[in-house]
Amino acid sequence: MADDELPRRERQKGIFEDRILTVPNGISLLRLGSIPIFLWLIFSQEDRYAAAWLWGLVGATDWVDGWWARKFDVVSELGKLIDPVTDRAVLIVGVLAVGVDGSVPWWLVIVTLAREVLVAIAGVILGLLGGRRIDVTWWGKVATFGLYFAFPFLLAGASDVSIADWFRWAGWVIAVPSLIYSYLSAAQYIPLGFDALREGRLDRAEDATRDDTD
Repeated sequence: MADDELPRRERQKGIFEDRILTVPNGISLLRLGSIPIFLWLIFSQEDRYAAAWLWGLVGATDWVDGWWARKFDVVSELGKLIDPVTDRAVLIVGVLAVGVDGSVPWWLVIVTLAREVLVAIAGVILGLLGGRRIDVTWWGKVATFGLYFAFPFLLAGASDVSIADWFRWAGWVIAVPSLIYSYLSAAQYIPLGFDALREGRLDRAEDATRDDTD
């Protein structure tokens, strides 16, 4: 089929596939660029409340860049890379920062980040073994979204605002189920990982067969 006969939607995807200057990539870079400001608010200005609001805003916009890319067909290779990197950086750096700041107990920091480390190591091993990439599960999205709110609430709860106690209480109410969901999603990746490994091997076998045929 000639290029001019392709559906408009497919042509758009092809046009934008390798673009760098897209709105979703700009949103991801803005979110990534907020991390130094967040650290400055906590450690230089000692303004936990403002830092909590910034972190909460960045976490709440986690879905915007991906939605925009799919809605307007501006998916790019850079976006596929920078979006998950930004999500993990915002969460990991933020959690470590509030641990160092003393706004949350270290056991919560360790339990939260241990799951991220385990999933990251499993992903690297899967990639080295030739497995396909695993998409984030629904439970994983719920857990991440919950943690994006739980930790800012706990940070605001450690501030000197009049409703700090309310923020602290709400933060713990959100944090506990979010942590449970995060480990449930990690368990889901075990069978998904075996499937991805099997599919990756099948893909390589098919590629080898086509090469032999050619």
